Amino acid sequence: MTCTATLRPEPSAAVPVYRYRLAPDGLMTRRQLRAAGLRPNGHDPVGEIRWHRGRRFALLYRVDQAAPVRPMTPGRARALEAAMRARRTCPVCLIDRGYCIPLSLGCCVPCSNI
Repeated sequence: MTCTATLRPEPSAAVPVYRYRLAPDGLMTRRQLRAAGLRPNGHDPVGEIRWHRGRRFALLYRVDQAAPVRPMTPGRARALEAAMRARRTCPVCLIDRGYCIPLSLGCCVPCSNI
């Protein structure tokens, strides 16, 4: 059985590939869209940027097809708060430590030294 998954996808012929900082106007990465208060709106990428000799890449989306980010609803805010509280709560002492418990330790720092 062979593994076909790669850490670095090959450039596809379906979308054009641009070098770092050379993408045409009107295209943005997901992070750039988010910083502008937009989202891809379900549209497929129309290009990609590659840098670090092709080892790093980012997909590009058209700004004119992007939609505004959906507003945070009270239900989503409650769910996010509950998820973050679970990440901050130590499974050993059950105390909310105020920081995300490191996965490498599996518990808070004081409990890991016991």
